[in-house]
Amino acid sequence: MKLTIPSYVQTMIDRLEEKGYEAYIVGGSVRDMLLGKEPKDYDITTSALPEEIEGLFKDFNTINIGKKFGTIIVCHNMGNVEITTFRKEGKYLDGRRPEEVSFSTRVEDDLSRRDFTINAMAYNSRQGLIDPYEGQKDISRKIIRTVGSPKERFSEDYLRIMRCIRFATELQFEIEKETLEAAKYYSKYIKKVSIERIADEFFKILISPLPSRGIRLLEYTGLLDIVLPELVPAIGFDQKNPHHEMDVYNHILCVLDRTPPILQVRLAALFHDIAKPHTLTIDEEGVGHFYGHDKLGADMAREALSRLKASKDLIEKVYRLVKEHMNHHAHFKDKGLKRLIGRVGKEEIFNLIELQKADIKCSNKGATVDHILEREKRIREILEKNEAYTTSQLDINGRDLMNLGFEEGPILGEILKYLLEKVMEDPGKNQKEILKELALKKFAHGK
Repeated sequence: MKLTIPSYVQTMIDRLEEKGYEAYIVGGSVRDMLLGKEPKDYDITTSALPEEIEGLFKDFNTINIGKKFGTIIVCHNMGNVEITTFRKEGKYLDGRRPEEVSFSTRVEDDLSRRDFTINAMAYNSRQGLIDPYEGQKDISRKIIRTVGSPKERFSEDYLRIMRCIRFATELQFEIEKETLEAAKYYSKYIKKVSIERIADEFFKILISPLPSRGIRLLEYTGLLDIVLPELVPAIGFDQKNPHHEMDVYNHILCVLDRTPPILQVRLAALFHDIAKPHTLTIDEEGVGHFYGHDKLGADMAREALSRLKASKDLIEKVYRLVKEHMNHHAHFKDKGLKRLIGRVGKEEIFNLIELQKADIKCSNKGATVDHILEREKRIREILEKNEAYTTSQLDINGRDLMNLGFEEGPILGEILKYLLEKVMEDPGKNQKEILKELALKKFAHGK
């Protein structure tokens, strides 16, 4: 079996081998190549010590990201490569990192410390595939299995439980039984891991091809109670509504799978109905309603994502999408659509449309998205014609108004807001002279 290594990576391997060191591509890059995927990046493992790596690649920019752990990044215009010395690890005392790291001369030692068999393979063109834990066989069987005892691997680093679920979700593999049960047993210790590392794995699960698979695995192992406890009340929650064939949890997971793999959209799908268990009211006919669940859900999303240390930008995008997801019931005219674009932003408006399509399709078999498709078409037309939906698009600004004699202050914003209303009703009025006339006619008395 021969794998094709990119020339810039092969050049680095050749340089190490020419000086008498062993060198292999390792880990995820080997796994991805065996899966027929192009790796995002390449790691090299070698018998050379960190100082020797730096010396060999002194004609490159190098970054020392952890010399005591044996890792040097060699920068190349085709891609940076992490080169790490073969190493063995001591005991893990805190469930996060080893107490000590020692360097080795054997690639097998380096592979023995890795998490899963599919990540514990090394390759170079001279030696071929080094696969002491049958990772290639597990790839063909579509199995996630730890290197050695799953209890040992998970107790060393509890984040590996999240990684296990993430790989199973991304690759659509099964988790080997003993590995899965160990993941379930040790899941309660995930709290010892930093929330940033947990969130990183969680977000990768969400943008996988079938994210519901990952959420169900989080549920089974007990991690959902820790990572996203807000979702737990939705499990088995009957909507008591003829328009919904599924309970809240299965509806949410259906929407999650039907949305595009864009993080804020997937998060909005996860949160869009999360407040339903808290807002249920039953009318005289026994039908369930969830008034205000969109607004409460947006608040819950903001709180949960803040806990997960998400960026402010991501939090606000998700907040707006969740808050606006129910407006597909509204019959907007052009002015209403422009206000919607103004609230959501032209960058996110089509993400909202995708969320709404998925939401409708997952409600019941007879649901139609025709009205949303029509709305999407009209929004595209508005944007293509550059019809104004924010005051910044008006053919007049605050300085123009001051030149007309209006004083600087809140009145300028009030006038621009009024003019925007007029222009949203009639785009033809977005001309400076017409806008000046409208402003004077309405506000001249306050000059």
